[in-house]
Amino acid sequence: MIQWTAPTQLPLSDAGVEFWEGNRFLGVARESSDLRTFTLNASLRNPEALQVRSAGRRLDVTEPSASSLGSVGELPALLPSASVDPGVPGPYATTSGSYALDPIRLPDYPAAIEMEGLVVAPKGAPGKRPLVLFLHGRHATCYSTAGQVGLNWPCPAGMKAIPSHRGYLKAQELLASQGYVTVSISANGINAQDAATIDAGAQGRSSLVRQHLAHWADWSAGRGTVPGSVPADMSKVLLVGHSRGGEGVNRAASDSLYPPPGDTGFNGPVRWTIRGDVLIGPTIFGHNPAPDVPSVTFLPGCDGDVSDLQGQMFLDQTRGLSRGTALHSALYMVGANHNFFNSEWTPGQAVAPANDDFWPGQTPDPVCAPGTATRLSADQQQTMGATYVAASARLFLARDESVLPLLDGSGVRAPSADPARVLSHALGGARKPFVVPDGSTVASGSARVCQQVARDTDAACGGFRSPHFVGFRFASSQPERLAVALKWSNAGAAGVVRLAEPVSLKGSLALRLAVPANAPATKFGVSVTDQNGQKHALGSVSVTGLPGTDRVSALWAQEVRLAVPAGLSRAASLELTPESGAGEAWLIDAYGWNKGLVPVLPARLGRVDAIVAAVDEGNSGTQTHNITVSVSGNGTRAVRLFYTDPTGQSATKLVTLAPGEHSATVPVSFEGNTRWSSDARYPVGVQAISNAFVGAAFGALLVKNDDPVPTVSVAPVADNVKEGSPLTWRVTLSEAADSPIVFVGKPVAPASGMELSTTDVDAQWFLRNSGEQALPSRPLSSTRLQVLAFVNPGETTYDVTVPTVVDSDTEAEESVRFKFEGRSPAGPGFEVTGKVADAA
Repeated sequence: MIQWTAPTQLPLSDAGVEFWEGNRFLGVARESSDLRTFTLNASLRNPEALQVRSAGRRLDVTEPSASSLGSVGELPALLPSASVDPGVPGPYATTSGSYALDPIRLPDYPAAIEMEGLVVAPKGAPGKRPLVLFLHGRHATCYSTAGQVGLNWPCPAGMKAIPSHRGYLKAQELLASQGYVTVSISANGINAQDAATIDAGAQGRSSLVRQHLAHWADWSAGRGTVPGSVPADMSKVLLVGHSRGGEGVNRAASDSLYPPPGDTGFNGPVRWTIRGDVLIGPTIFGHNPAPDVPSVTFLPGCDGDVSDLQGQMFLDQTRGLSRGTALHSALYMVGANHNFFNSEWTPGQAVAPANDDFWPGQTPDPVCAPGTATRLSADQQQTMGATYVAASARLFLARDESVLPLLDGSGVRAPSADPARVLSHALGGARKPFVVPDGSTVASGSARVCQQVARDTDAACGGFRSPHFVGFRFASSQPERLAVALKWSNAGAAGVVRLAEPVSLKGSLALRLAVPANAPATKFGVSVTDQNGQKHALGSVSVTGLPGTDRVSALWAQEVRLAVPAGLSRAASLELTPESGAGEAWLIDAYGWNKGLVPVLPARLGRVDAIVAAVDEGNSGTQTHNITVSVSGNGTRAVRLFYTDPTGQSATKLVTLAPGEHSATVPVSFEGNTRWSSDARYPVGVQAISNAFVGAAFGALLVKNDDPVPTVSVAPVADNVKEGSPLTWRVTLSEAADSPIVFVGKPVAPASGMELSTTDVDAQWFLRNSGEQALPSRPLSSTRLQVLAFVNPGETTYDVTVPTVVDSDTEAEESVRFKFEGRSPAGPGFEVTGKVADAA
């Protein structure tokens, strides 16, 4: 087991806390209820290489001051106004209400999950109305009037539930005024327990959403009372998910189209149609978007939680999976952070303690610090969010294509969201693939085909923080994820990309093109050569770098378009000619584009699910078992597996399944013995490559310990000392184990006498183990002090030490008492006591 304790309580992170051994991903750590201690059932070959990360940033080292990567770029100019403004309230007054149904039980969640919703609906709207459901992300679950927060469910005595589901009222009110029924649901029970699940709660959130939709379907059919008195049109449902809620609603959309295998907490009939998803600063650990469900993804430029902007994968990972008719849009929102989309996560608006999630650092960030020209206020951010949720509802539920230019890279804005700068690009929506780099793509001149995620730095696209280059967990390289990198030292150094087969182009050519953060306007001449060798100059495009520092994922591709000449025959190559003297850029892809949308007809894709299977360790010999990935569907399907090979290195293999084949496997070998160890997990991750989509992206072979835990005895080494000498107790095991034996001790008031205080122990030791300063002096039992007893594998003893210090006060004898409980394995512990006499 690996354990790391933060010096102070950390805000609960949607991105999660990850343990890495150098560049080897070990897993997602589980936080304690006080949000200070993080543990993972894994082993380290080199403890000095341990890194604690979250969305690409280090948590276990002092955060450096921001580096601006040169002069900070200017705030982008306001785009022209769109022909419509979805942020304008509609004609209806609104009414609100709430419901609380019986809690539900979900697999892998010991405590029942609440079924609570806040409804805002239009007054006097005729007939059944489209339904918009909001799901918040991962936040602390409980708070006290004393300002404490915790991760418990149900909330303990003296604490109240944090009403995260009440944080989207501005968006709900706007939508209800426009004629939509809205409900925002609570997921505290998921948040408090999802750290123990292999998928960080994605399946649990999907089940919760579908349970609510089932009740709305009942109410719509006349069974029961409709909250808000407005029935919902269940053929028109939009899901809105924030952070891990985004990953949850994506999974609910997939599960509604293709039911998941096994008992997931909801197995009833699907009586609704999800027309689209809105994903706000989302996680997507599984890199498994629903390719045939249209989506709009918010990418907050100053996100300090999901700071790698991995939500970009809701677009990029749909390439090649299905027909490409569903629109997938990304909105890069300059100056928005992660938390302020939810008013209950916003300081000054929330009933519970809340914070600005962007990195505080040692100096103010020149792009994202509050008060800079590029940072939005909370009210501005919430207004912007409501406006673009309403745009998505208008497009997906009302099929009003007048709002499409706000979402598809056409370069217009909604004035209601001013002064926000919102840039968009999109995939799907009947775009015709032109340059989508794959193994057959050839680049020359100033261009080269590069891997977005690669172990080899020469093959990689570059070391920039980019939403497009976010790696999949366990993957040190992803061969199918390619782009085109351009680098030049003089104007006119053209980069040429040649296709394996010519493509017919009509209408316009749309390119997703990125330049480094803060780069000045960079112009490119664009030409296309047809299959007959004739070059056609299309004109020029210009891209300016987004404002950024080394804390911001600002290398984001902007969409630019050029008209295609009517006489162009089938195009065989694309040429980009820079007009500046030196620079670099990345072409993510290029498509033929025409105005409007086409009907979305879900393809009959194979569903891919990684499986968790358990086996016993055994007492001797080498055993080999398979980690299995199940694949439904017919036809030829391709998936890529990521796992750890027998040497502990990241490995991957591409599996192509022929018709009739429905599983892919990875063999795992391990040794059985009679020594106790914690259960070992051999994980596997899976990605869809073609003709498939992924439901459960993570699976494992769970090798269960079948040996008894060593018995534990504790004896004092020095439990009656003078000031300045350490108190010491020795923990002894009856025999060595193969995994650490860990106990966590907390001070409790002694049965009698004076208690040892914070100024009676070493100040640095106390700070390191409590996250608190020693002054003012106070009893140890009133602090968050935790002391570990950690017996390493192969060893049988560990000395627990409390270093005391000499002070100038004349004091009576003082006592200390620690109660230890078993952390690994969980179970009963022991108690130790000690006395400290005055040094005089």
